[in-house]
Amino acid sequence: MVFITIKDRNKNILYRVVRKDGIMYLYFIIGYVAVIALIGLASMSRVKGVSDFFLAGRSVNPWMSAFSYGTAYFSAVLFIGYAGNIGWNFGISALWVVFGNTFVGSFLAWKVLGPRTREMTNRLNATTMPEFIGIRYQSKNLRIATALIIFVFLIPYSASVYKGLGYLFEQVFGLPNEIILLVIAFFTAFYLVLGGYVASAKVDFIQGIIMIIGVILMLTYIISHPYVGRFSNVLSSLKQIDARLIKPIGPQGLLTTLSLVTLTSLGTWGLPQMVHKFYAIRDERSINAAKWVSTGFALLITFGAYYTGIVSRLFYPESMPSFKGAINSDVLIPKVLTQTLPGAVLGIILILVLSASMSTLASLVLASSSAITMDLIYGVFCPNISNKKLTLLTRLLCLLFVVLSYIIAILPNPVMTLASISWGTVSGCLLAPYLYGLFWKRTTKAGVWAGIATACCIMIGGAVYTKMDDAWMPIFSAMSIIVPLLIVPLVSMVTQSYGKVNLELSYDLPITQVEPES
Repeated sequence: MVFITIKDRNKNILYRVVRKDGIMYLYFIIGYVAVIALIGLASMSRVKGVSDFFLAGRSVNPWMSAFSYGTAYFSAVLFIGYAGNIGWNFGISALWVVFGNTFVGSFLAWKVLGPRTREMTNRLNATTMPEFIGIRYQSKNLRIATALIIFVFLIPYSASVYKGLGYLFEQVFGLPNEIILLVIAFFTAFYLVLGGYVASAKVDFIQGIIMIIGVILMLTYIISHPYVGRFSNVLSSLKQIDARLIKPIGPQGLLTTLSLVTLTSLGTWGLPQMVHKFYAIRDERSINAAKWVSTGFALLITFGAYYTGIVSRLFYPESMPSFKGAINSDVLIPKVLTQTLPGAVLGIILILVLSASMSTLASLVLASSSAITMDLIYGVFCPNISNKKLTLLTRLLCLLFVVLSYIIAILPNPVMTLASISWGTVSGCLLAPYLYGLFWKRTTKAGVWAGIATACCIMIGGAVYTKMDDAWMPIFSAMSIIVPLLIVPLVSMVTQSYGKVNLELSYDLPITQVEPES
């Protein structure tokens, strides 16, 4: 690969711009972006109001729903942040994360949550997770609190996606990280602001196909590399580096392994951008088909990503590569890919990671903007606002979320740390109220508040105490998800339950409408 090097008067390198192969990569990306832009423009006419913008009229087919779920699940955070860090440090035990993401994060999520979520949210006419929680527990304050949690704490996750993309594209193109992130943010906002979930679902399907093709090509070339070879060769090579790398529980120990599996698998159950896919699917019968498609997709994508992370140890046996003078796990996978893949395949992988990331970003933007427009403005403060104004405001909030994510992305924080804080806080606060709200009539408002307070204390307290140490963040994130699952039922059992009217409204046929309390 050849670069143009730009220097200042003192001959210090300012930045590099790719020539030759980079031009080919640009053609790939320009073509991809053009297709996405056309979909956004074509979908604009189908957005008649906020219901179309957020849920596509609850008419998304199972294949689109499954791909939308998978592409929202897996992004540059997986390929660049988690796969590199976990694969290099954990060895073969990183495959436990693959199992968790496939079985718990995908199969069980669709099987357990999908039918109940689709049925209850449709009957209660709830379009967002905060709205569902507000109706179920008859509390405006809970709706407000959960909406604010979603908007504030999904921003770090969005920033981590941008950072992962930035590292990959910087390795390939040599452009400054800030410029790359700015371009990506612009195009994500462009197609999403125009077409909302209609555009997002269509784009997700295309992105899912690209991800499948890309992962298959990536695995093919990685496995055929002289450093890698057959699985038996990988095991023997890893054993020579460190015998613990081929054990079921690797060098990082059982606690860290379980924490990462919990965070990246069970954690998805409480994320609004994931649960949102169950809201929008066409009908409950479509859920079974989507379940199997989503599971197969998750198995392929996660295995490809984490296996690449595992064999990255063969390229860098002693230590991870450095970036701007410091060891940085986020540049590991980009460096391995640029070393092993031919130009055309690397271009496809660039589109793969870009596809996965743009889809995730779109889901994050929709979930966050809906939390403000539907749950705060329309749901609480301005219930009489017109549909046209609400849709316009939603689009503006989408832009604001992208801008805030970009600002955090250019700050010096590891990808995995940002993602762990976001997932731990959001899922920790929402999983228990949402899960028990679906299935357990005895859950109380006091129990929900106790669960939210517990999750916030664990996650924020852990981040402050450890100074956001990336080795500890997954552990505290997992604790913030698990502990509220115990706290909510314990507190609910000793506090006053809801009356018959509320429970019939939530679980049976609605008999009357009740105004939420504060």
